Formats: sequence, structure tokens, C-alpha cells
Amino acid sequence: MKRVVGSPGTWSGMALRLSQCVFAAASAFAMASGFGYSNYSAYFYMSLALILQLMWSLGLACKDIFALRNKKDLHTPDNLFIIVMVDWVVAVFMFSGACASASLTIFFMWDVHFCETYSKLACRQFALSVVLAFITWLLQAASSFSAFWLLVSFY
Repeated sequence: MKRVVGSPGTWSGMALRLSQCVFAAASAFAMASGFGYSNYSAYFYMSLALILQLMWSLGLACKDIFALRNKKDLHTPDNLFIIVMVDWVVAVFMFSGACASASLTIFFMWDVHFCETYSKLACRQFALSVVLAFITWLLQAASSFSAFWLLVSFY
């Protein structure tokens, strides 16, 4: 059995999944605590992506904990194929949501100075949420690539 850092069923994989959960939850909380986020489709889309990311990462973190506790091997081609496919879909979904929200935040803050005009709008919280979403995506990409690397090594 190959040992790839961040692969499913390892301590590093569990740490990656738990950190994804923490950053996704922090980003979702920062977005939801800001006034008026649901009025803009990019922010709403990113919130949905964060919820999907949180549920997927939490499920895989629980699976990693179970595998580590019971000494189960998650490195089977069928299992890895499913994990890789869903990981990549979630990563693309997460990246597109973070990019759309980042562009809207930059537009509001720097281009039209919407944040200065409407002080009720929580632009700093939106910016913090976008940064945390990009960190979540980077962690998701790391775990996706490690599982993909392990899957490719079987063939």
C-alpha cells in the first residue's frame, strides 16, 4: 500500500478534511453574519458551495476517523474513484463560487465604491469570507490531488 500524504484513511488526510470543515464553517459564518448577502447571487452561490464543502469534508473526515480507528484500508480503486470524482466536482464548485464572490466584492469595494455609499453592507465580512473560501479551496485541491495521485498509481 502506498503512503501518499493527504490520502483517505491517513492522519494527514483526516487533518486536511477537518481543516476544510473549519475553514468552510468560518467562511459560511462570516458570509451569513453579514447584512444582505442573500440579495446577491454570487454570495448565495458561494454559501451553497460552502455548505456542500462542509458536508462532504465532514463525511470524509468521519470516514477517515473510522478507518484509522478500526485499521481499515480506504485505498481501493473503487473507493478512491468515487472520492476523486466527488472531490473534483466539489473543488470546481468551490473555486467558481469563491471567484464569483471575489469579483463581486472587488466590484463593490473598489470599482463602484458601493460599500462606502451603503455602510450597512458588510463588505469587510464578505472579503473575509472570500479569503477563507479560497483557503478552503486550496485545502480541497490538496486532498483532491493526493487522492488522484494514489488512484493513478493503481493503473
